[in-house]
Amino acid sequence: MNPTITRRVQFGLLIVGVVITAMSFSLIGAAFRNDATINESKGTVMADVVSADARHAQVYFQTPDGRFHSPKLGLLYPTELSQNQRIRVEYAMSNPDLARPAGRSATLAIIPGLSIAVTAWLIVGVLMVAIAELNRFLARRATTTAGAAADDPEPAETVSTH
Repeated sequence: MNPTITRRVQFGLLIVGVVITAMSFSLIGAAFRNDATINESKGTVMADVVSADARHAQVYFQTPDGRFHSPKLGLLYPTELSQNQRIRVEYAMSNPDLARPAGRSATLAIIPGLSIAVTAWLIVGVLMVAIAELNRFLARRATTTAGAAADDPEPAETVSTH
């Protein structure tokens, strides 16, 4: 493989690693921003969990003004919730679509965000080493093939005269 192509592929892998890391830190930053928004105008109510799985929980709750809300994207930090459960929810009174189970915070987003970044860099590192080793193997093979061809010249044609 051409060394220029190898460098470009490895540079592309580095860019992928940087982009995924930036996305991971953006995820963590967004969680802290959402928590700050909730804490600025926090309201607390009881809510009914309509549906829940490991990554999403849909709830309905009534705010003190009598309006019913169901956050469009579900609750923040929805782990360990189950359907038909009744929970205390903290929400931003300025934006009731921003809600979380009471007592949970953005610190729950740190481990998943960092694990995404670490996993991405492990994969990028393995791919970069694999590409370097493949390049080294192909270069060795090309050198061996070229050396063997120089040691074993083709026999000259013999012309027979009768």
